[in-house]
Amino acid sequence: MQGAMAVPALAPVTRQVSSRAAPALVPSGPESVLPLAAAVAELPVLDASGRRVQFGTLFRERRAVVIFVRHFLCYICKEYVEDLAKIPKSFLQEANVALIVIGQSSYHHIEPFCKLTGYSHEIYVDPEREIYKRLGMKRGEEIASSGQSPHIKSNILSGSIWSLWRAVTGPLFDFQGDPVQQGGTLILGPGHNIHFIHRDRNRLDHKPINSVLQLVGVQHVDFTSRSSVIHV
Repeated sequence: MQGAMAVPALAPVTRQVSSRAAPALVPSGPESVLPLAAAVAELPVLDASGRRVQFGTLFRERRAVVIFVRHFLCYICKEYVEDLAKIPKSFLQEANVALIVIGQSSYHHIEPFCKLTGYSHEIYVDPEREIYKRLGMKRGEEIASSGQSPHIKSNILSGSIWSLWRAVTGPLFDFQGDPVQQGGTLILGPGHNIHFIHRDRNRLDHKPINSVLQLVGVQHVDFTSRSSVIHV
């Protein structure tokens, strides 16, 4: 990992990780950027106030790391976003990169989720999951070894109990999204260009954050300082 710098003047990394076991690699080079279909760019997302925003406008004039999460009650998504929250805004500004999280709940859940995780970067929802579907995000769990995530602090028992507790004590008893929907990571823009896409095969298959930040020239972030695991 290197220190703060502009986005490298190298050919963009355009790796597409498919839902199959072996990743499909797109050769790098000047013509290797994948186009994002205009029909996808025109789909709406909602912000915390319920305002509709065209997906493509989020990265029309800038490069963006876009993280699609499973659902807001998922303890793994919660802990991953807690680490996204630790990325200093100054690091992103130095590299001229936006960080965007997209969930698939009602927009009413955005503000409570941000308070829970401490996340203060951009966040939207795709409650109909249309963008998830168009981008080929997997629905259901694929049995595959994803290794040990550097971002997950809870074990499956404690994490699941915490998720259930949040569900039953919330103002609305719902899963804050489809519980079997998987997410993914993209590097998009400027314009309707896909530089990198990874589709999660299961709940633990998210990309390590620093490996994604490195691709867009953002400084390495130390995620080792952790708060207590869970408060029930």
